[in-house]
Amino acid sequence: MDSNKIKHLELITGAINRMANNSFLLKGWSVTLVSALFALAAKDANFAFIYLCYFPAIAFWALDGYFLWKENIFCDMFENVRLLDEKDIDFCMKPSNTGGLKAWLSAIFSPTLGIFYGVILLSISTIVVIMTIKLRM
Repeated sequence: MDSNKIKHLELITGAINRMANNSFLLKGWSVTLVSALFALAAKDANFAFIYLCYFPAIAFWALDGYFLWKENIFCDMFENVRLLDEKDIDFCMKPSNTGGLKAWLSAIFSPTLGIFYGVILLSISTIVVIMTIKLRM
């Protein structure tokens, strides 16, 4: 492989790694924030904190889907650059086809994100049901 192609592929790989790292950090923050809100709800017996858990969980899910979508775009770009001739390398980092809203929604509801954030939302819902039952007793 020629040096221009290798350098361009390294730039794209760097962008892919940043998107993957952002996704990893979001998952950690999501679990941490929801756990902290659970702790506040248990400490103060305040039901509002449990409902508040839904907002960061859904927001982080959408943002995580965004980073997965962008990661997929850069993976496609990597494949396209890998197949280019050396003379066609222009170091462009602007994706040619992003897929728009449909591709973003597809990333949000991918199996990995769906399972991860689905478990978080199911946990929140379970706690809501348990606290509702306890309050009625």
